[in-house]
Amino acid sequence: MINNVTVFNIRNCFSDIVDGEIGENAIQDILSDFSCSKNPDIEKFLKAQSIEFTKKNQSVTYLVFSNDDAALLGYFTLTIKPISINPDHLSNTVKRRIARVSTQNPENGQYSLAAYLIAQLGKNYTNGMNHRISGKELLELALKKIEELRYEIGGMVVFLEAEENDFLMNFYENQNHFKRFGVRETKYCTGNKHKLVQLLKVL
Repeated sequence: MINNVTVFNIRNCFSDIVDGEIGENAIQDILSDFSCSKNPDIEKFLKAQSIEFTKKNQSVTYLVFSNDDAALLGYFTLTIKPISINPDHLSNTVKRRIARVSTQNPENGQYSLAAYLIAQLGKNYTNGMNHRISGKELLELALKKIEELRYEIGGMVVFLEAEENDFLMNFYENQNHFKRFGVRETKYCTGNKHKLVQLLKVL
């Protein structure tokens, strides 16, 4: 499946239609067709924040289109952020690899480093589009893009944050080999607080 899609960086649309470029107004129309009832924050970010975040270099959002009919199947958002990692639950191999690209606090033993963050990852549920790409395929596309960036600028750690439920933890930990390293408290778009599990993978 992932060989039959096009990954589009929305930074390419920040102009009116000139020389065949798509234009910001047109991309907004495309985003309006995206829905994700399972996680309103995923939908809200894409429609209301993704373009501004990309313009301000806070993150970059990539849209995933089917090569068959140009349908929007999903998206992911990447950025680079500093993290602190408690190594207590990591294997010695992972610790050694992280130590190459981090500094360790002598007082608490935590590693501090910059890492690639998969800030958003979402499938389009409009008209059953979610059945045309799996979560694993969407994650693989995000990791493939990070591998391309890694080839250009280096780095070796990618992380993400997810709600602590059995489905997501099984997906990230068992199926895709991410490791937990922390918990962060945040808010839903409704304002209610909740906790996100932080998970990492060493590339």
